[in-house]
Amino acid sequence: MDFRKTFDRIPENFEKYRPRYREEVFQELASVCGLGPEKKVLEIGPGTGQATEPILKTGCDYTAIELGENFTSFLKQKFSSYPNFHVINADFETWEFEENLYDLVYSAATIQWISEEIAFTKTFQMLKPGGYLAMFMTQSDETSRNPSLRAEIDKVYEKHFRVKQSYQCRMDYKNALHYGFTDLIYKEWKCERTVDTDAYISWISTHCEHITLEEPYKTRFYTGIREAFHHYGDRMVIVDTIPLYLVRKP
Repeated sequence: MDFRKTFDRIPENFEKYRPRYREEVFQELASVCGLGPEKKVLEIGPGTGQATEPILKTGCDYTAIELGENFTSFLKQKFSSYPNFHVINADFETWEFEENLYDLVYSAATIQWISEEIAFTKTFQMLKPGGYLAMFMTQSDETSRNPSLRAEIDKVYEKHFRVKQSYQCRMDYKNALHYGFTDLIYKEWKCERTVDTDAYISWISTHCEHITLEEPYKTRFYTGIREAFHHYGDRMVIVDTIPLYLVRKP
């Protein structure tokens, strides 16, 4: 199974239920990178474009490279009104990019699917001197505001969550400094969202392992989640942290 294409099975749900990023992230990118019509930008694996439109609105020459065929079709329809939008339906790891072409290459929760050596070596080559690599994602804390509920959910996972393949992607974003990048900037933003049972299940159903969950485990798992929520007031407060790692090619 190519785990990278798992999300491509559910483009509509991915668009509907995945959380968006804070505007401050894009303001930081636009400010530091000087985004505007004269800048060339590449986004790695935009999915359905949760981190795309704010960059398009800067007027930059934007290109996405997206592995999923369904995601690519979705993106073309969603951003068809932007003349500066372009998308390549291909694998970032094997696609041949021109060197010294882009002012900004960025990833919203995607680059960790690529090996460190390929990701950092290739983006370094693609960027113009002085260009930036930006990496950000959402890290969700379900425990601090709801310790008892989260403990009950953990029991449901232990009892019923059985998948054939586990998510193993890990990346130390600071390691970009070992591949020629300099001037690391790190910032983070926090926000909270409150979800009920249905919203929580809809959200976790867009996670890669959950998409592959098969019967009879799927029904047992989600029934257990509903029962856990019922015992704790049918609500959860999730604290989201959005970390941004920004490095520059000298």
